[in-house]
This record gives sequence, structure tokens and C-alpha cells, in this order.
Amino acid sequence: MRIGNWWPFGRVPEMDAGDLATAVADGSVQVLDVRTHAEFRRSRIPGARHLSITRFSNAHLEELGLDRERPVVAICLTAHRSIPAVRKLAERGYDARQLKGGMRAWWKTGAATESG
Repeated sequence: MRIGNWWPFGRVPEMDAGDLATAVADGSVQVLDVRTHAEFRRSRIPGARHLSITRFSNAHLEELGLDRERPVVAICLTAHRSIPAVRKLAERGYDARQLKGGMRAWWKTGAATESG
């Protein structure tokens, strides 16, 4: 991966929070939370898997066992850390996008969260 692909800016495919809520409910997407462990424990989308962007590697991605047949939506707090995650996932052959606006957008919809 080129170093520029790790920069947290630029354009990547996105999904808005309302569409993500629908897709999570019907199981058509996988959610990958790339925030810190503390952020993930505090509040996350139900069913989200966790891999902090600071630990993003091919080996750690393989451990997650993501389904290559379903899209993966990467999320962070404000849709910056998720940008390099989307790029890395796309390089590995996943249909990847980020949550537009990050968890802040999710919280604004009032959609379900879990913690712990």
C-alpha cells in the first residue's frame, strides 16, 4: 500500500447513516469500526466488528473473517480514519465504503447503539 493511501482525507465511496441503518437491519452489510478500543467500548453500531486503524494489517483483517460477498462499511468518529480503512479493504478485494459523517452522523439519527 502506498503511504498516500494512509492519509485521512480524499474521496472514497460512502453510505449515509439512514441507508446504513436499513442495511444493518437486513444484514446486507458488515460494519467495521476502526476507532480506538475505548471509543468502540463506549458506543458502537450493534454487530460491528472492531479493528483499530492503528492495527490495520493484512493479518489482522484475515482474523476478522469478513465475508467477501457482502459490502463492508468502515466507521470512525468523523469519517477521517475510515478513509484509509476503505482504501485498504478495496485493495484486498472488498466492496468497501465509509459511513458518511462517521459515528456522529449515526448518533444524530437516533439509531441503536450498544456498549461494553
